Amino acid sequence: MPRHRETPPAPTSRPAAQAALVALLRTSSIVRRTIARAVEPAGISVAQYNVLRILRGAGAAGLPTLAIRDRMIEEAPAITRLLDKLDAAGLVLRDRGEDRRQVRCTISSDGLALLAGLDAAVSAVDETVLGAIPDPELHTLLALLGAIHDPRDGSEAAD
Repeated sequence: MPRHRETPPAPTSRPAAQAALVALLRTSSIVRRTIARAVEPAGISVAQYNVLRILRGAGAAGLPTLAIRDRMIEEAPAITRLLDKLDAAGLVLRDRGEDRRQVRCTISSDGLALLAGLDAAVSAVDETVLGAIPDPELHTLLALLGAIHDPRDGSEAAD
């Protein structure tokens, strides 16, 4: 009786691309864990930190909920729940305004203070993770990462 052999996986036509993809995923995980260690002692998650940074950058005008979701690093289908937690903690303010269908969010003074308290820790993460890479190479890295993003989705490698 012939033995059944497993079919080996098809070889990739671009082994370097496969290795680069694995390296990107691993690097992303390492960076995420490092940032989590910096922000979670303040009682917020990396996703909540991301929302607060987006709102700080938006200034006093704030942003609609879906615009925040679209700017997030990781997809957040439960953006409303994320904002509920930040609102309950007094870190964001939400206003329906005249158009009741759209909720505009702004960062509160407590949210700004929390971010100000985290700025040094997050800057230390930047230095820990990327400090060994000279500026010209960082610009190259940004360009390479930007080439990965789908230009149709509006995402960019840097804010």
